[in-house]
Amino acid sequence: MTISFIDLAAQQARLRQALDRSIARVLDEGQYIMGPQVAEFERQLSAFCGAKHSLSCANGTDALQLALMALGIKAGDAVFVPSFTFAATAEVVPLVNATPVFVDVLPDTFNMDPKSLKRAIVNARERGLRPACVIPVDLFGLPADYDVLIDIARESGMKVIGDSAQGFGGIYKDRTTGSIGDISTTSFFPAKPLGCYGDGGALFTDDDELASLIDSLRVHGKGTHKYRNERVGVNSRLDTLQAAILIEKLSVYPEEIVARQRVAERYSNALGNYFEVPFIPEGLRSIWAQYTLKTKDSTERDALQERAKRAGVPTVVYYPIPLHRQNAYMDFPQDPDGLAVSEDLAGRVISLPMHPYLEADVQDRIIEAVRG
Repeated sequence: MTISFIDLAAQQARLRQALDRSIARVLDEGQYIMGPQVAEFERQLSAFCGAKHSLSCANGTDALQLALMALGIKAGDAVFVPSFTFAATAEVVPLVNATPVFVDVLPDTFNMDPKSLKRAIVNARERGLRPACVIPVDLFGLPADYDVLIDIARESGMKVIGDSAQGFGGIYKDRTTGSIGDISTTSFFPAKPLGCYGDGGALFTDDDELASLIDSLRVHGKGTHKYRNERVGVNSRLDTLQAAILIEKLSVYPEEIVARQRVAERYSNALGNYFEVPFIPEGLRSIWAQYTLKTKDSTERDALQERAKRAGVPTVVYYPIPLHRQNAYMDFPQDPDGLAVSEDLAGRVISLPMHPYLEADVQDRIIEAVRG
């Protein structure tokens, strides 16, 4: 039996009739760009996460770039990002002519380290950069420590963009990700916990002016008329078909988050005596975009991965090279004390199959292969 790392087919089988009806409705109506389903999906997103404004866009990377553009981030500005994450978080910064500054992460949560952020801010100033923005990442589904990071950002007059591409729907002290920070962003890439069947993304804010600006920027800098351009913008709209699909997926998303939690608890109970299992601080809830173990070293990880492969169990390493070691980013500033945790994690983490439709007997197979 083939084991799926992320089983999109099981979810589709559950929703297929509803998906077919929703897709057919879009085809019948013929409004493929910014059709009524887009506005309805945005309304439902706000109801789900508690943000006043939800604005969809073409993908999660665009969401980050639109957020930076809306905040006026520009040349000479420093934007602080974790090194242990996907490249999209950092790559949007040079695209607005600003400078990414890499920050280390905590060894237990894998999220941005506040002490490292403070050191990186000092280093940025010494280089003549203006600290302008912090982008914490909700890595693997776990919200970052927003209260602490926002306080540090405000001390330096900075804005905060929550990158919740992997964590939309997580809980941080009674708040849902998407409702935290000046702007939050997410991705609807198919493999994400809430994913469409193509590319998609969204931004969230409680600020009316920022929402209006983002709405303009995502449609070529439009004004009151589509052919009146008030500013330089981009073309980043969520397709109506994808919005229709996401409406159906959002309807079962709360149930799927609960199911993901059950899978994660079962993993942790079975593997806690063998490996370092994920740590969830009190008051936080992960949505388990990934279930990630820490091995003792790269040798143990290699052995685990080979053992799993022989048993037909897929595993993935997120992320084998931290961003500050990548050719594209190694010349940008970083925490002057180094990024030792990011480098250590890159050699030890490994992620197991995770999705809400993972049956107990299949999970037992995975656990047996991983434990050896």
